[in-house]
Amino acid sequence: MVKVHTRLGSIRGHRHDGTLTFRGIRYGRAPVGERRFTRADPEGGWAGVHDATRFGASSFQRGIVSQAEVMSEDCLFLNVCTPAADDRRRPVLFWIHGGGFTAGSGDSCDGSVLVRQGDVVVVSINYRLGISGFLKLEGFGEEFSASAAAGITDQVLALKWVRDNIGDYGGDPDNVTMFGESAGAGAVNAILTVPEADGLYHKAIAHSGGAPAVPPPDNTAALLAELGVPRSGLIEKLQALTPVELLDLQDKMQFGAAGIDGVVVTSTTREAIAASGTGGVPYIAGTNRDEGTLFSAVLPLEGFIAMAHGSVPEILPDEDPTAYLDGLRQEYGDRKTVGEQLVNDFVRRPSIVNTRAATEAGAGGWLYRFDLPCNAKHVEFAGKELNVGDLGATHACEIPFTFNAYAMPESAGPRLHDADDPVVRNLAQRWSATILAFARTGNPNGAGLPEWPQHDADSKACLVLDRECGIHHDLDALHERLWGR
Repeated sequence: MVKVHTRLGSIRGHRHDGTLTFRGIRYGRAPVGERRFTRADPEGGWAGVHDATRFGASSFQRGIVSQAEVMSEDCLFLNVCTPAADDRRRPVLFWIHGGGFTAGSGDSCDGSVLVRQGDVVVVSINYRLGISGFLKLEGFGEEFSASAAAGITDQVLALKWVRDNIGDYGGDPDNVTMFGESAGAGAVNAILTVPEADGLYHKAIAHSGGAPAVPPPDNTAALLAELGVPRSGLIEKLQALTPVELLDLQDKMQFGAAGIDGVVVTSTTREAIAASGTGGVPYIAGTNRDEGTLFSAVLPLEGFIAMAHGSVPEILPDEDPTAYLDGLRQEYGDRKTVGEQLVNDFVRRPSIVNTRAATEAGAGGWLYRFDLPCNAKHVEFAGKELNVGDLGATHACEIPFTFNAYAMPESAGPRLHDADDPVVRNLAQRWSATILAFARTGNPNGAGLPEWPQHDADSKACLVLDRECGIHHDLDALHERLWGR
């Protein structure tokens, strides 16, 4: 155990193998009862010694994926891993977990390897998910004006906590890199459009994430019909439901990516990057070569097809997708493969558009694609045994490389590659070192990978991560043609 004195009070955490870890630090007051669906308030200090040796509850969701094995609406907790609670002012990496904005927790990835490897501080967070974090109720009073992006406001509140408090844990509040995967990357892209978040972060990395493209769904009519209440009684009814009843209601509604609500998320990410100009932040984005195979492997075919086609309005917002879908069918044939390509495009197109915009604006944008096929001896996901040979370089498989988890086999998180493979370990070392270099300086070069040029519309440079890493040009020519741009 270790005890540290901070401006909020004394706190007790773990000391292990060159790191200090503080878990379950509350950054926001419980958004329960009448505070459901509203902006969370910041948490103040505490009396006595706060026990930060256990993870805080994850947001209510289907099943338990959290090491805390507890879920609750009272979920606004963060974790800090640092080399030392001193005045060194180290770079801070702020991790936002994935899970489709309906699942996941901040304890799913272990930042301790990065902390030791790069002399940095890693912060991970929980935030409101699903109906609690993304239900559009803006027409029911000013207090609910941000309800469609309450989960995003939680993340911004956590960034404010970092600004105000991370110096007590050896971190530099003026050098914060936010990074996330899947929905976490979508959150990174959303935060780039949030005016009140400006200045709270200084670099951004989006791993396999979509970006705000369309307004959030309005479930009001469906809610009224399902709950059997008049419009005037909807808020009271919603705030009286138990968390389990809320989840049951969530199953009957549409929830997913953070939409452009105009209150919190104010534009597309590309527009926000362009508007920031040289005052914007350096930006890395990329995807895995075979994003869709994880979903086609675990979902029934018809359910997977429906999910994949549901992403079309966000791939081509405000456009007729007929020619695009016809082109996919001509190129790829069977419905399953077309669905997998739709999942790819859902995250690939914004990665290209946004890195290109960051380069054009002057802050700098770098594009990557992770191609190393999964080769773990045993892969289980969502309780289902998967055939590794069918996955390729699938969704989320690069995250253990980002955290260099293959250097510490006992660390948390799933692994889809063989930790005994020297190619895997070597790539994890070099890719994580590249992430650390970017967090330190805003430039990802000089950490053992080939020289990585910025991505722009002329060179279309992309770093490919594989057994042999290299720079490729115009890697997405076919799909850029299909998108019609």
